[in-house]
Amino acid sequence: MKSQDITKFNIPDKPGVYFFKKGKDTLYIGKATSLRSRTRSYFAKDLIATRGPTIVDMVFKSDFIEWKETDSVLEALLLEAELIKKYHPYHNTQEKDDKSFNCVVITREDFPKVLVIRKRELINEINDNNSTDKKPASPAGRYQAIYGPFTNGMQLREALKIIRRIFPYIDAQSAKRDNAQFYQQLGLTPSTLSEDAQKVYQATIRDLKLFFSGKKKEVIRNMKKEMKEVSKSYNFEYAAKIRNRIFALEHINDVSLLKEEPTASLEKKYFTTTSASFRIEAYDIAHMSGKNMVGVMTVIENGEVAKQEYKKFIIRTQSSSNDTGALEEVLSRRFRHTEWELPNLIVVDGSTAQVNVAKRVLDRYQFKIPIVAVVKDDRHKARAIMGDTTLIEAHQKSILLANSEAHRFGIAFHKLKRGKNFLQ
Repeated sequence: MKSQDITKFNIPDKPGVYFFKKGKDTLYIGKATSLRSRTRSYFAKDLIATRGPTIVDMVFKSDFIEWKETDSVLEALLLEAELIKKYHPYHNTQEKDDKSFNCVVITREDFPKVLVIRKRELINEINDNNSTDKKPASPAGRYQAIYGPFTNGMQLREALKIIRRIFPYIDAQSAKRDNAQFYQQLGLTPSTLSEDAQKVYQATIRDLKLFFSGKKKEVIRNMKKEMKEVSKSYNFEYAAKIRNRIFALEHINDVSLLKEEPTASLEKKYFTTTSASFRIEAYDIAHMSGKNMVGVMTVIENGEVAKQEYKKFIIRTQSSSNDTGALEEVLSRRFRHTEWELPNLIVVDGSTAQVNVAKRVLDRYQFKIPIVAVVKDDRHKARAIMGDTTLIEAHQKSILLANSEAHRFGIAFHKLKRGKNFLQ
């Protein structure tokens, strides 16, 4: 599709899901806070420089864009997952192992639980329960519904916080006897003690399933009908609760989801992942007075630890306690691996010196990737983060997790190397 063709489409400045298509085939499905700005970003003049070959190939192969508006970013998130599962677009699945992503499941019980489980665990469980049928996850066994997988773990957690205020549900924590009353007081889980508790909760689960399937209008119709029925029985307190839920559904506050969506400013040269993925790489150096010096790289993808992506480096160019020199070696060796997926953000342990080293290496390889530094106190506890404040606010938890994992992984590798050398 040529870049000028985008002007033919009157794409709204609203949240929703968009489809790149070639004829009847769907090549890619994405979600957006603004459909207009998101789709237009694919037709910028610097497309080849700022996007990877997979995205460029998808744009040029497509001959049409379709979209579906939603009332909120939250609904766009749910609809994207549902449609990707339905259509399996080539450019959503290429080179991605979605078995590491999270699914939302609803158990098959008198009082069903709503749980978050990795897709690989679901597949293993279903295969174990039905060893003659190796097909991947479908509602089976103890689950009445499965949604996802969702590519962004942090967005999913924020989404579930919003959803749970509208549809109070039971999860693994609130199901514990000691926790139930506390969660009920917060309005996050229903009471299970009244005579009609099971009937009321099953109605909530019914509406929750409809909402996850993109049928919000049907949910609201159900709620309005139920509100009229309970009002006739003079149960005005419960009717008021339903009225409040309807209002919440019609005015979803999903500001917390907006800050988690990667923006165009975060895209980098030689972009190799889809827009749904946000990858953070953290680096640390470990040694004892310069001896047995090692470096490590840890990875957080969409807020989740990706241990299969961790890397170890034995330092070869430094013979003294030169942490910045060792960091430069590690980064130089890492970015020579053009087959490795590039990060959206780099985290270094230290301060200005470490940031400058990282910038020098990135300039050498002509990569434009944001860098933040975690500054430690005397007890090696994080006391500040240096770098782009917008990035830090949006990804603070993941930045600190990545840095903590790098420190832990580095110490463990150093001890292993030191022990081997001691035995020699």
